[in-house]
Amino acid sequence: MTGTRRDVLRLGVAAAALFAAGPLRAQQQQGFISRKLNAPVPGGVAVLALGDGPAAPEVTFLERRALVVREEGRQWIAVVGIPLSVKAGEQRVSIRDAKGARELAFTVRPKEYAAQRITLKNPRQVNPSDEDMKRIEREMAEQSAVNRSYRAGVTPSNLILDRPVPGGRLSSPFGLRRIFNGEERNPHSGLDFAVPAGTPIKAPAAGVVTLVGDYFFNGKTVFLDHGQGMVSMFCHMSAIDVKVGDEVPRGGVVGKVGATGRATGPHLHWNVSLNDARVDPAIFIGAFKP
Repeated sequence: MTGTRRDVLRLGVAAAALFAAGPLRAQQQQGFISRKLNAPVPGGVAVLALGDGPAAPEVTFLERRALVVREEGRQWIAVVGIPLSVKAGEQRVSIRDAKGARELAFTVRPKEYAAQRITLKNPRQVNPSDEDMKRIEREMAEQSAVNRSYRAGVTPSNLILDRPVPGGRLSSPFGLRRIFNGEERNPHSGLDFAVPAGTPIKAPAAGVVTLVGDYFFNGKTVFLDHGQGMVSMFCHMSAIDVKVGDEVPRGGVVGKVGATGRATGPHLHWNVSLNDARVDPAIFIGAFKP
């Protein structure tokens, strides 16, 4: 074989190896958070690369400020919550940094959610009275204000979250279309864990308690603000072990599992909000199903 033919062969082998390694290298260039959390579907999370400037860019989506962190000493990324109401297709975030203002497009993939039929013995939990509705409206206003909060400069202690209860079957996934006593109501906005009453509920990341209450639908409830618009909500508790203003470390106990509010039995209902969008908590614990 002549030298020229050897050189061509070597170049061909090298090019083939580089082509084969391309997807792997692209995956390796992504950080751990991007690989684990990027699930851009309605009710999911989009992780968007923002570049490696000296300061964190400010990112907004649907007029709500999004969480921004530097990923493993690399570039800045936005971790954006996508509401269930968002349709599949192109969406855009607004970015403001030292370079000025711009937009960044990303694609929301379609996802179908199943339906769940539930029978409740108390008809008021399906069709509340006028007095109940006044209470519900007050409670929803309180809870909405907490989910809209944004603690700037506070980065969550961890974005790959711990399960708030050990083990436990995931009994009702996020996004279910719920039909109570034959009447359709809002989709399921959290993740349910079927665990015994009295099971301790632990903080999946460090946070500050911003709201505690006993609500018509949610029962005994705790809101834990992890920073930058990331908020956990724990519902149907039998006991609450914290108060507003408490700083709870990762793994700290906030209360115990129960069946208060609109519940058919003991379980933990866990919500995660990002930029005021309720998103699938399964994404953060490695249990998401596309």
